[in-house]
Amino acid sequence: MRAACGTPALVLGASYVGFGAFVHQAGFDLWQGLGSTTLGWALPGQIALVEIFAIGGSLLAAAIAVGLANARLLPMVLTLMPILRQGDAATRPRLAHYLSAHFIALTGWANAMQRCPEMVPAQRLPYFLGFTTVIWLSTVLATALGFHLVGVLPAPVTLGLVFLNPLYFMLLFVADLARKERGIALVLGAVLGPLLHMVSPDWGLLMTGLIGGSIAFLIVERGRH
Repeated sequence: MRAACGTPALVLGASYVGFGAFVHQAGFDLWQGLGSTTLGWALPGQIALVEIFAIGGSLLAAAIAVGLANARLLPMVLTLMPILRQGDAATRPRLAHYLSAHFIALTGWANAMQRCPEMVPAQRLPYFLGFTTVIWLSTVLATALGFHLVGVLPAPVTLGLVFLNPLYFMLLFVADLARKERGIALVLGAVLGPLLHMVSPDWGLLMTGLIGGSIAFLIVERGRH
C-alpha cells in the first residue's frame, strides 16, 4: 500500500480526474461515472463506453467497442495470474484469484510483473491486492473530483489529464529494456507502431501488438534453443 501511495496513485488518479470531467461533459451523472470506475476500471474501455452512449449508440455497439478496447487485458491476466497463484493455488479460495483478476490493469500489472517474481510466492497476491486497492480507490475518488471540477479548470486541462497514465506506463517500462525478451518487444512496438498506424489508423495498434509481440517471442525462443 505504501508503494502505491506515491506516483502510481497520483498519476492514475489524475487520469481519472480527466475521466470524471469527461463524464460530466457527456451528460451523465456522478453515480454512472462512479459505477463505471468501480466495476469497469479500465480507462480506454470506460471512455469508449461514455463516447458511444453520448452519441446515442446502441448497447451492442458499446459492448463491441469496450470489448476491443479492453482486449489487452486478456494477455495481462494470462501472464500475471500464474505468478500470483504460484505456491498458493491450493490453499487460497479460488474467489480470491477471481477478485485479483478484476484488479489487473496497466499500472498494477506493470508493477507486479516487475516486483512479484522476486517475492516469496505466498507474499505475491497480498502485495498485488494491497497495491491495486490503493490505486483503485484513488481512481474512484478522482472520478468524483473531476466530475465536480468541471467549470473550475479549463476543459483542455481536465481532459488532457487522461493522457498522463499512458505516459507513466511508457516510462515505467523503460526499466524493462534491460530484460531481453521485454526489451525486444518494446523496441519492435516503438518501430512498428507509427508505421502500422499509417497503414491502418483503426487497426494499427492491434496489428503492432500481434506482429511485434510474435516476432519478439520467436526471436527469444530461437535464442533459447
